[in-house]
Amino acid sequence: MSGKEHKYINEAFETNWIAPLGPNVDAFEKEIADYVGVSEAVAVSSGTSAIHLALLLLNVGKGDKVFCSSLTFIASANPIIYQGAEPVFIDSEPETWNMSPQALERAFKEAFKEGNLPKAVIVVNLYGQSAKIEEIAIICNQYGVPIIEDAAESLGAVYKGKASGTFGEYGIFSFNGNKIITTSGGGMLVSNNREALQRARFLATQARDAAPHYQHSRVGYNYRLSNILAGVGRAQLEVLDDRIAARRAIFQRYFDELSSLPGFTFMPELTDTLSNRWLTALTINQYEAGTSVTEILNTLNEENIEARPVWKPLHLQPIFEDMSYYSHSEDESVSEILFNSGLCLPSGSNMTEEDIETVIHHIKQTVIKRKDRADMFRT
Repeated sequence: MSGKEHKYINEAFETNWIAPLGPNVDAFEKEIADYVGVSEAVAVSSGTSAIHLALLLLNVGKGDKVFCSSLTFIASANPIIYQGAEPVFIDSEPETWNMSPQALERAFKEAFKEGNLPKAVIVVNLYGQSAKIEEIAIICNQYGVPIIEDAAESLGAVYKGKASGTFGEYGIFSFNGNKIITTSGGGMLVSNNREALQRARFLATQARDAAPHYQHSRVGYNYRLSNILAGVGRAQLEVLDDRIAARRAIFQRYFDELSSLPGFTFMPELTDTLSNRWLTALTINQYEAGTSVTEILNTLNEENIEARPVWKPLHLQPIFEDMSYYSHSEDESVSEILFNSGLCLPSGSNMTEEDIETVIHHIKQTVIKRKDRADMFRT
């Protein structure tokens, strides 16, 4: 927490604005819209609900297809299923770890031949790094298919001078408890289409018609953010730039100490972009490093240090085993390589220098012990 949250929370209590509407919600929407440079924003209960609303606004329904990044959390794809539509998963490419324009173009060509283009493309900006959004946009525009930019992990990141989350027809942010700023639980739908976002507000408040009584002409959803939690978000937004600086400094510390180890390769930052480095992520080639992701995870866990593998690609998830998948190339699935060799290190904005040094120490010790054992066996 920034320490300023109580100011806005107390205002909500003092004015009795406890409902999922109110001055903090209105102000938080405007402040986010101003920060990223869009016309309007709608505060909702989660990033997942924001994706669902975006799909509703694009009239995605039963039998439709939606292309979606494979290397991401399942929340990027679940709303497609809510709508009875079918996700088609697109592989990553190595320069950003995000959606491969090469795989996307192949998927579009096949869909065009079949006369069954997708209704939308959900592009995820993984771990705070923007995808190659210009290349992706060129392909999508060629086929007239809108982009939903899932920037849940990349608030504050920049791509060629423009804020992450503002390149698609709709952008999505998350304020879940693990994100770079949080409202405990919450999200935001952003767009330059004011009329569409007014419809999103309508759908997010149970689709109540403009009538003196409770009248409903279509299905709605209980997706609006509470005025109290929006107050937390306002205080958090005030320190977002500080959080980004902290995360980038943590990444740099890890990079300086670990990138020279054999087989250790950190997640790239694309030229002319600024990642918020939400999580410090890297890959480990176990044959070059002499150790594996699993061994490092186990070592850190023994020291009560939480680290994790990268996301398991959605096309490998049991729930999506029958869905189509387009790899980066015919003989290479980048997302599978990243899953098998990827590691996310502790990256919290409030990590101390001692915390970071502890993580680095135990990783180096794991590498040294493995090397010593290997040398002993060779001897």
